[in-house]
Amino acid sequence: MTENIRNIAILAHADAGKTSITELMLHHSGAIKNPGSVDDGTTHTDFLAVERERGISVRSAHTTFLWKDIRINLVDTPGHVDFSADVERILIAVDGAVLVISAAEGIQAHTGTLWNALRARNIPVILFLNKLDRLGADIENVLMDIRKEWHLEPLCMQSVQNIASTDVVITDLFSKDHIAENIAETIVAGDEKLMDAYLEGVMPDFEILEKQLADMVSRSEIVPMLFGSARLNIGIDQLLDVMIKFLPAPNENAVDGLRARVFGISYDKTMGKVAHVRLFGGSISNRELIRNATQSVDEKVVQLRRMSGMRFEDLQQVVAGDIAGVCGFSAASVGDWLGESVLDTSNLKPLQMPLLTVRVKALNEKDYSPLSAALQQLYSEDPSLNFEWLRDEKEMNISVMGWIQMEVLERILLDRFGFAATFEQPTVIYKETPSSIAEGFVRYWMPKPCWAILKFRIEPGEPGSGVVYRSEVRVDDVAQKYQNEVEQTIPAALKQGIKGWEVTDLRITLIEGEDHEIHSRPGDFIIATPMGIMNGLVNSGTTLLEPFVTFRIKATEDLLGLITSDITKMRGTFDSPEMDNGKITLTGFLPVSTSHDYAVKLSSRSGGKAEISTQFAGYRPCADELGVVRPYKGISPLDEAKWILKARGAMQ
Repeated sequence: MTENIRNIAILAHADAGKTSITELMLHHSGAIKNPGSVDDGTTHTDFLAVERERGISVRSAHTTFLWKDIRINLVDTPGHVDFSADVERILIAVDGAVLVISAAEGIQAHTGTLWNALRARNIPVILFLNKLDRLGADIENVLMDIRKEWHLEPLCMQSVQNIASTDVVITDLFSKDHIAENIAETIVAGDEKLMDAYLEGVMPDFEILEKQLADMVSRSEIVPMLFGSARLNIGIDQLLDVMIKFLPAPNENAVDGLRARVFGISYDKTMGKVAHVRLFGGSISNRELIRNATQSVDEKVVQLRRMSGMRFEDLQQVVAGDIAGVCGFSAASVGDWLGESVLDTSNLKPLQMPLLTVRVKALNEKDYSPLSAALQQLYSEDPSLNFEWLRDEKEMNISVMGWIQMEVLERILLDRFGFAATFEQPTVIYKETPSSIAEGFVRYWMPKPCWAILKFRIEPGEPGSGVVYRSEVRVDDVAQKYQNEVEQTIPAALKQGIKGWEVTDLRITLIEGEDHEIHSRPGDFIIATPMGIMNGLVNSGTTLLEPFVTFRIKATEDLLGLITSDITKMRGTFDSPEMDNGKITLTGFLPVSTSHDYAVKLSSRSGGKAEISTQFAGYRPCADELGVVRPYKGISPLDEAKWILKARGAMQ
């Protein structure tokens, strides 16, 4: 029964205490005998060696437990921005979330990013203000920031006394015995009949108010806020109660046809690939043959698992509304739909785009092939790595968020795969776009048998528009099957432009073309398309694009001059600062190439009195001398003779 399930993610900025809270939930529910410690490296959900040593979560961990006969499938997510791609994948599998905020540090750099991601997906949220016992804890200050930055008035479900001390006391404001007036008014305001009765002096029954509150939370009309201290083990039971009462149950039906999505991939030493799936309809049984609609293959379930940290429980069946690990799906990738049809073709994009590319090299030459296999496996788990293997150059590149992620990947390669690898200095990921309108032409008709003649019109597109393709060519001139080859080849043809970067923000129109009844072969237009596109890019010229981020810096007033000077040196821009009680808030734009390590520098130079949060803001034109122009990797389609020989397998 789906009403007895809750699929919930717990999220926070790093060090806000969410993993400690997860441990206490498991302990209070009876799932574990003793709660683990982040500092001691004994937590149930941080089980990787690198997590236990660093005291941070670097990948999501699934756990499950019962609370008052309700099964809670809880996902403890990474709190560092470098691992935000993992958080994004989890959000397609849950129905609600707990966002943890430190009462001492308040809304931190990554907290706002997480909040925006939850709002964008309309996921119901409970705010949990942790660390009430900490020196410097200030509820009113946190609430003021929430109102100002998130334009939100959370519904405080409790009152707190003796804050910032070990004698902190929390009192419930919404129970059968006591309903605070402001809470009652907020709830009845969501229903006209309840409001009319309330205005006439009739207080609705507690059960009616409770149901109305649950409905409003499920619709994201109200965001409850609770308080506690993981260190003192305070507020955990109340949080669990609110999670099962007010976060929604799955709204799916097991009698429907199978609809499930793969939201994660992991690997088991014995069983190999494990596909983590959320069922939106139907059921999956052990040993059943399941259709992967995205990959158009059928695969057999070898084992079904209910995951809980490093441990798991064998299942015979999993039904709609639930989450499970499935062994046996060798073809499965993150984002795949299981069942008869693909319901959503949208990509699972990270909260923050990876904006750095880095070359990975094996420390020992003998580990070159194992390293490529390991990186391919990590790429299947995290598609945002964008693994690129240039076999001819014996070069392997991945996309990353920052230094922490690189250090973690280096350690995972050593711990999990058993060999050392080095990561070279990362480079910002630039892009390029056509500078003008031009035409590209290709006549591929030698050496026979082959025949593919194409002419493209290439035009600059709107910033952020990506690639728009259409054809004006009649099927009498180029058969539809060949036109399909052209369209399917366009993305690969744009992977590298004339400046060595992916080409974007352009319109491509096939304006002329010709096939041959005798000489045209399947694949001819796949070979020809990149040649025509590159010819067009040479004729149009391209403009280099560099990534920018928006930033928000909070600091003390005395640091304003230093910070604005830094921003100017980094080619950034900023708005007029907001002043408030000796503190400033500064917003603006920064190029990633000059600022990707600024958070560390700012913290060091300010003595911890300044903090920056950033969000990807898109790509902007960049002069070649300020960016990076690199040679084409591999054989360029502009070298037509070699390109054709390579494509036809006549050249190694």
